[in-house]
Amino acid sequence: MKLYVVATPLGNLSDITLRALDVLTSVDVIFAEDTRRTSKLLAHFNIKKSLFTLNEHTPIEKVAFFLEKFSQNSSCALVTDAGTPGISDPGGKFIDYMYGQKNTEVVPIPGPSAVTSALSIAGFSASSFSFFGYPPKKNKRASFFKALVESHQTFVFFSTPHGILKDLYDLQKNGFNTMRRLCVIREMTKVFETIYRGTLAEILCMVHATALKGEFTVVAETQKVF
Repeated sequence: MKLYVVATPLGNLSDITLRALDVLTSVDVIFAEDTRRTSKLLAHFNIKKSLFTLNEHTPIEKVAFFLEKFSQNSSCALVTDAGTPGISDPGGKFIDYMYGQKNTEVVPIPGPSAVTSALSIAGFSASSFSFFGYPPKKNKRASFFKALVESHQTFVFFSTPHGILKDLYDLQKNGFNTMRRLCVIREMTKVFETIYRGTLAEILCMVHATALKGEFTVVAETQKVF
């Protein structure tokens, strides 16, 4: 079986690649984090395919049982809600499982990614960087922000509309360098895309003055070591 790992638009549907459309049109089944969201994407491009839910709650045994219905010559695609599967996304476990199956080929179909898109417009050095995903909601939260503050590399993490202010204040509380700049992107590629850039204090003022809707991507510049 061939598994295509397909990047899909973050918001603007025009960002989908021609290759991704070809793959989604040709595969036998599509595994999606949220079938409702993926259905809208497919409907927009007039693609009719069987969808199977694959999220953090889907037992791998259920996936295996489903795959038994297909021949070795079959193909499937894995998509996430937005962006590239496996990046702060439950798809990684499924990909790992597929590598363990006989006669399985895994093929990347590159495209949109919030991580690289944010780095590309931040204006900070990205010759090396760290990606931290979403902050924990409770356990290990303090150690998460301590690791961010102590990181000298450019770093990226994701945040939510309900969590962005708390996350920024936790950076401040843990001693984030007051002169170190951030770039925060809200609603990337969507109608109300907004870019905030400045020190943490400046970013907090900007975020306080806006509607806290949509997903956020936070980039911090490399910290100079004296």
